[in-house]
Amino acid sequence: MLDFAAMRATLAEAYDLAPSLTLAEEMRDIHARMDRVMPLPDFARHAPYIRAINRLKAEKNAVILAHNYMTPEIYHGVADVVGDSLQLAVEATKVEAQTIVQCGVHFMAETSKILNPSKTVLIPDMQAGCSLAESITAAGIAEMRAKYPGAPVVSYVNTTAEVKAASDICCTSSNAAQIVAALPEDTIIMTPDQYLAQNVAKQVPHKRVVWWAGSCIVHEQYTPQDLREFRALHPETRIIAHPECPPDVVAEADYSGSTSGIIDYVTREQPSAAMLVTECSMASNIADALPAVEFVGPCNMCPYMKKITLEKILWSLHTGGQEVVVDPVISTKARVAVERMIELSRKIAQ
Repeated sequence: MLDFAAMRATLAEAYDLAPSLTLAEEMRDIHARMDRVMPLPDFARHAPYIRAINRLKAEKNAVILAHNYMTPEIYHGVADVVGDSLQLAVEATKVEAQTIVQCGVHFMAETSKILNPSKTVLIPDMQAGCSLAESITAAGIAEMRAKYPGAPVVSYVNTTAEVKAASDICCTSSNAAQIVAALPEDTIIMTPDQYLAQNVAKQVPHKRVVWWAGSCIVHEQYTPQDLREFRALHPETRIIAHPECPPDVVAEADYSGSTSGIIDYVTREQPSAAMLVTECSMASNIADALPAVEFVGPCNMCPYMKKITLEKILWSLHTGGQEVVVDPVISTKARVAVERMIELSRKIAQ
């Protein structure tokens, strides 16, 4: 656990982190990326951290990979690469910097370490876990294999290194259906997200898809009634759901896709109004790039993603602390499943 009092005292000695409207004015180019969702006086609180982090990255040969669910000051202020789980996994293989700071949850940092065993991978908060990843273990994989002999295991990238190592191939929400369709076996085991598996099963009816009963605390909270009631009040709004939502929720949506798919869809379609049935920061991070789109409706916040803050990023870079370590034996086995996913995704895209 982080000692916040000690952390803040140490950072205060090394950096001037007082809110500064003058500095915010000097950093208008960065603020412009989030102007629609963050007034300049609010940005003034973040500007000193953003300046310090960006300077420290250069000094320490570090790169920041940030998931689409990060808050705008991280997503637009300090991230070098942003994207969904697949995009970050692919980009992790291209990183030249010696240090990777993973702004996301713990399994994402593990994935970066698996793909870069010789590099230092930091996560700003070790407590940034994932309810979905924690719902499945290697023992659970063994249980599914015993129940369905001969069926390959496709594990969502939202899993621990141990689970990846016990799986045949990984997938993300953006490539799950294509990967399941590309496998030669008739029965496919998907873990741990039951709703992603059920949504994939509808896309590949020629396969028998069986699943582990896990779910995401953000997406499982939505109900079809929520969407119907919202549509009745706002019939012009395009409703866009993540495939980790229950199938009856996805059925009520106008479009369903991964976080990168959602961004592509809204960018392409430019609806007058859009409701994103996913984590709250998604709309905030793309709002300024899409001024013609009004983002409306409720959202659910991921408490684990929100553990990552600018203060913790600066602390991790300053101290080199919060390093992610994966057992080499597990890492080697897990890398096979992740690299197989990346390679198959590239072939599918050709």
